[in-house]
Amino acid sequence: MYVIVTWQTTFVASAEKEKPQRQLSLGIIGMGDMGRLYTTRPRAAGWAHVNVCDRPEKYESLRDEFQGTELTVLRDGHLVSLQCDFVVYSLEAGNIQKVVAEYGSSTKVGAVVSEQTSVKAPERDAFEKYLPQDVHIISCHSLHGPHVDPRGQPLILIQHRAPADKPHLVERILACLESRYVYMSYEEHDTVTANTQAVTHAAFLTMGTAWAQLQAYPWVTGKNPGGMETVKIYLCLRIYGAKWHVFAGLALLNPEASVQVTQYAASATALFQLMLEGKYDALVQRVLSARRSVFGWQDTEVGTNLPGRSRILVSDEMLDEFYVIAERVNKGEKSAAEAERTVREEAPPANSHLSLLAIVDCWHVLGIDPYRHLELAATPVFRMWIGVTQNLFRSPDSVLAACRAAVDDVRFRADDLEFVIAARGWAQAVQFGDFDAYRRRFEMTRAFFAPRLTEANKVGAEMLRVLSTQS
Repeated sequence: MYVIVTWQTTFVASAEKEKPQRQLSLGIIGMGDMGRLYTTRPRAAGWAHVNVCDRPEKYESLRDEFQGTELTVLRDGHLVSLQCDFVVYSLEAGNIQKVVAEYGSSTKVGAVVSEQTSVKAPERDAFEKYLPQDVHIISCHSLHGPHVDPRGQPLILIQHRAPADKPHLVERILACLESRYVYMSYEEHDTVTANTQAVTHAAFLTMGTAWAQLQAYPWVTGKNPGGMETVKIYLCLRIYGAKWHVFAGLALLNPEASVQVTQYAASATALFQLMLEGKYDALVQRVLSARRSVFGWQDTEVGTNLPGRSRILVSDEMLDEFYVIAERVNKGEKSAAEAERTVREEAPPANSHLSLLAIVDCWHVLGIDPYRHLELAATPVFRMWIGVTQNLFRSPDSVLAACRAAVDDVRFRADDLEFVIAARGWAQAVQFGDFDAYRRRFEMTRAFFAPRLTEANKVGAEMLRVLSTQS
């Protein structure tokens, strides 16, 4: 059972709130992008004592960067742990064991310790092994990137080892993010993040690798114009504009994530085999079966809201707006005006949409209900991903058109072949738990897209903004 707490309920009377803000010391170990978010927001909200550190060799540069501010830069995690009442480790999941082993024993008696990472199994092991018994454990995870507005976004809190009053303290400290608290256990967290993030990331990573292997910039080829392709392209590039370890930790250290990434590759392979064999009827049967299972819509029924289901998340009008946004950012107002004319007058061409057919098949095979965690703890990217998938599958005609294009239209054959190969490659990297292979695959693809990542981030951010205002 998950407990949801909105941020507004955590505020207390001013006099009661001011006392801990003056007296308590907050600490951040690890000053990456999320560490900086968790540092600057509490300080701006009036928490007087905020101490930070990164690796010891970064001490001088970090001290110089924050000179003249009210943040206190300390040399290492021992000093942060000794002084602070609330300590957040903001590290890659692969480093948590080593760092907590080094600094955990210095933690102040009675302090609350947390960790901001996307996979919790290694963190739990490290905290239980290396933190003294007189230290409390309440972990956290903001389900969004560092450059996304945290207001209203899910913020998972895990009360693992702490008395009843300590979660209220953590809520007060993190209220500056204006996020929506969701209480879970460590196990529930890793299940939710696997369901909402693992396959989503795998799909976009696979798209990027396939395009890189084809040496084809999808916005240049003009093969697939329209809003649905705009979402695929720019959310893919948004992910490749981030840091590889953010996705590697979740995929390689979360056992449930491995199951899902493996099945996604298997689903893409099975569907592609039916396409190659020209088995249109068998392909339609499999895809419609997945549609019934995941969305609850009958084979001839145009998708509508069902009890317990969200409304349509991404409409045709919204997809058109995304297409215009991309044209405006990349080519200017003249191109945006032409894009507006195109979406008014021309229907998007048929497309095999293997990435979308495979995700629904994957959810069906694994028995995953993507709606279950949508309102509870979905990332903005997952909300967009399920919205686009829902848009395609809402109409039986669009599903049948995708199947027909997959079987009959050879223009997509090379793209789909590379997609399947890439999906299997990513699945193997995850199955083997190979961080080095994961990093090399990521950086190779990232290098191909590097010249366009700045504009892509702008387009992706604007699309997510539009989605958030209409959700």
